[in-house]
Order: sequence, then C-alpha cells, then structure tokens
Amino acid sequence: MYTPTHFAETRPDELARILRAHPLGVLVTHGPEGLDADHLPFEYDPEPGPHGVLTAHVARANPVWQRSAGSPVMVVFRGAQAYVSPNGYPSKHETHRQVPTWNYEVVHAHGVLTVRDDERFVRGMVGRLTRRHEASQTKPWKMSDAPPDYIRDMLAHIVGIEIAVTALVGKRKLSQNKDRRDREGAADALHASGHAELAQRMREQA
Repeated sequence: MYTPTHFAETRPDELARILRAHPLGVLVTHGPEGLDADHLPFEYDPEPGPHGVLTAHVARANPVWQRSAGSPVMVVFRGAQAYVSPNGYPSKHETHRQVPTWNYEVVHAHGVLTVRDDERFVRGMVGRLTRRHEASQTKPWKMSDAPPDYIRDMLAHIVGIEIAVTALVGKRKLSQNKDRRDREGAADALHASGHAELAQRMREQA
C-alpha cells in the first residue's frame, strides 16, 4: 500500500480502534487459482503476540479454510471514508487551485491463518461476536434464546479461523496535507452531508 509519511498511522491504539469500529474485514488469500477475497466480521485481540490475533468463522462449505491453512494472508479493514469536494475548501473560492479527492482510514493486517475446527472454540467466538454486536439492541439476542439442538446444528456448519498478526499497516488520509482552514471547511461540508465520523477524524488532526 502506498503510504506517504504524512498519511501513515502507526499508533497501536488507533489501529485497534479502526479494527474494532469497522470489524467487517476483507480476507485476501492466494491459492492455486489466484487471488481471492472473503468478507468476514472479525474479532481483534491485541494482547497475544506482538500485534495481536484476529478470529472469525467461515461456512464449512467455503474452501478458504482448507486452501489457506498455514498460509500468509492479509485482512483489509476500511474505516470512515467519503468523497471530498473542492467546494468545501475556503481557498477554492479564492484561488480555484483545488481538486477533488477521497479521504479514508484503512488498516492492512498481515499474518498466518490457522484453522480452529472445534466446537468449543467456535461457540466461544460466536458468543463473543454476538454479545458485542447485540449490545446496542433494546433486548440483546443471546445464543441461549434459540433451541440448543438448533445452535449445535448451526455451529456444525461453520469453521473457526485464527490469524496471528505479524504486521499492521495503517493509513489515514484525512487532509493532513491541507492547511487548517481548508481541512476544517472540508470537515464541515462532510458533516453536513452525513459523514460525521470522517469529519470528526479530520478535525482531530488539528
């Protein structure tokens, strides 16, 4: 990934924030038939190893867990992002020396994929994933809400995967190359158009 110095993000807490706030990752693998990508919700634990561990599950019918076991993989996590119009820059209206761009946050997690095909691991992982994403519901759904035999059957149809992360490469393109006035003007325009998260991240650069 091309990452100019002023857009590079290396702080572990910021990288973890993006992974947790935007957990749907793109698992990129390479097999006999070339490159492939699977879109999976991941859980991130920063504690094990130097860069943490990612866990997820895939359908048993998905060949990725057999094809990629023990192989190097990459997971792409995309955070806040949006098109940025030159109209948001105050200087554009004075000099017209601005062009459109796209601002975004992204993290590439590199590592090696391990298959965890055991019911205890998969049950625990699904339980954690469910608790986290159901937390905002008025009445959070729990695995125990469903009949035990149904849950056992559902779990039998998925396989756990674990990725020991060897590197996290982060990029936050948030108009750091613009002066403060133009950056704040663009952030105001993005907030008004419904991109509040990206606007907030841009303002934090100040």
